[in-house]
Amino acid sequence: MSNYDLVIKNGTIITASDKYKADLAIKDGKIVEISSSLDAPNAYDASGKILIPGGVDVHTHLDMPFGGTFSSDDFQTGTKAAAIGGTTSIVDYAVQPQGKTLHETIDIWSEKANGKAVIDYGFHLAVTNLNENTRKELPQIINDGFPSFKVFMVYDGMRLDDRTLLEILQIAKDSHGLVCVHAENYDTINYRVNQLLKDGKTEPLYHAISRPQKCEAEATNRAIKLAEMSDAPIYIVHVSNREAADEIRKSRAEGFPTMGETCTQYLLLNEEYYKEEGFGGAKYVMSPPLRNKKNNALLWESIRSGDIQTIATDHCPFFMKQKELGKDNFTKIPNGAPGIEARMALIHHYGVNEGNISINKFVELTSTNPAKIFGMYPKKGTIAVNSDADIVVFDEDKEITISVDMLHENVDYSTFEGFKVKGYPVATFSRGELIAEDGNYIGKEARGKLIKRKNIEIL
Repeated sequence: MSNYDLVIKNGTIITASDKYKADLAIKDGKIVEISSSLDAPNAYDASGKILIPGGVDVHTHLDMPFGGTFSSDDFQTGTKAAAIGGTTSIVDYAVQPQGKTLHETIDIWSEKANGKAVIDYGFHLAVTNLNENTRKELPQIINDGFPSFKVFMVYDGMRLDDRTLLEILQIAKDSHGLVCVHAENYDTINYRVNQLLKDGKTEPLYHAISRPQKCEAEATNRAIKLAEMSDAPIYIVHVSNREAADEIRKSRAEGFPTMGETCTQYLLLNEEYYKEEGFGGAKYVMSPPLRNKKNNALLWESIRSGDIQTIATDHCPFFMKQKELGKDNFTKIPNGAPGIEARMALIHHYGVNEGNISINKFVELTSTNPAKIFGMYPKKGTIAVNSDADIVVFDEDKEITISVDMLHENVDYSTFEGFKVKGYPVATFSRGELIAEDGNYIGKEARGKLIKRKNIEIL
């Protein structure tokens, strides 16, 4: 009789670097042995399946205030959907409300997550106001396990100017933190928005036209140059096109600690979706917007060449009723779309099956690299002795058509409706507990734990 809590048998283990057949023994939420012919009375048989590290999605917006409403997934519905889709850890953006300190922001987001999250979670602090108090708080918060910050270069009430961005980059560098940047040119967008509205152009399509590719590329370049001035690490979020990715490539080639993330939608969708009948194009209103189709292949190239290190979701869903706040003015459409549940299957199919990336690269992009960059590795992001037993049993032969009807996100559409995939998670273990199986959440409620993160890694 073994003293393991669980053994997962007969699966093929895939990490960012390896592929091999072995059994996994789990005790007290951690992997304690990897070997052949392990046994336990409650063994889970993964014959014919691959075992991958639980997905790590480092860009989510759960219960997020935006444009007079809130994203429709809270930490309960959003993390359940994530778990069913094979994601076992998220890092959510905790946006500093005006007049609040960063410590108060952590308290606000902790209250949103405590008693609701079913998978483990961390927070990036989105700094919207740099004052004397915030300057003192930043090093403390990095030391307390929140080593990554977000800066918006757009959105009234959240955006920071270049001088402030430069100062935050310097503070983060001095304290071994990392600044994540939403890079778009604020003044350019405002100018184009005013011109479009003046001409009576109010439909969702004009959201994309108001924020062209070069507007993102310019701001990406500017943010990177500010980081280079102080040799500070920088992480550009949701890169939507090759032109912006090339700014990251150039900086990395010169030896600077510059990194980038893209999202599922920028690899698979394009600007033609904004032309959907009626108000349907509003489903795809996100910032940066979807780009022309050629960028899909070009971004896969940027991934293969190592210019982009992670694939996240920027999951920020709104019901169509909420999107209708912008029925007569595209600037009032809440920005964001769902994606937390289907990420792993979509990236596996359109990445691995379609020959864009290897199976090991898939694990690296969706789990290992995000865990390393944001200070969770090797606790998260790999299958190894002493790592958390966050393991996804993935059936490479299971065929699914993505549809709002089979997803569990709290929203009334999917931006990937009708996408066919071969390969889907059939079981998700979080810290050794089976929490999702065959498209259902079966774990305990509110079992997620806050991840205190340390040791940011520059890749």
